[in-house]
Amino acid sequence: MDIRRFQEQDAKEVSDLIRKTIRISNTKDYPAELMDQLIEIETPEHVLQRTTWTHFYVVVDNGQIIGCGAIGPYWGKEDESSLFTIFVLPEYQGKGVGRAIIDTLEKDEYFLRAKRIEIPASITGVPFYLKMGYHYKDGITEPDEEYLIRMEKNR
Repeated sequence: MDIRRFQEQDAKEVSDLIRKTIRISNTKDYPAELMDQLIEIETPEHVLQRTTWTHFYVVVDNGQIIGCGAIGPYWGKEDESSLFTIFVLPEYQGKGVGRAIIDTLEKDEYFLRAKRIEIPASITGVPFYLKMGYHYKDGITEPDEEYLIRMEKNR
């Protein structure tokens, strides 16, 4: 298993990974219609757009992309960053891939310069982020209007 920076030719495979993971892992926590809308958005073009303002990483196992994650500035701030697009193929979940992604993101310059790191977390991802040392922003444990739970880590 290797972790490397995203390359433009990864876009379709990353899009497919995100869509598959949403379809299998996230549908237990969200209405199917909402997940269908999200799957519709997560195109290769959308992935490529996200890479223009984040440091985007992929996890590769035997030539297959099995996970991804990104970090970027929080609304352009120098001292705050945010984690985005952390997905692991369902068949690799629980095997340390997510932890490896978080470890990589937490060594990135966007993390190291930040005093606070936020994650717009899915309901599905909350237990994992709690294990990684993140906590509920402002103590709010319920999803917001975007169906996300805001989590953070202060450094």
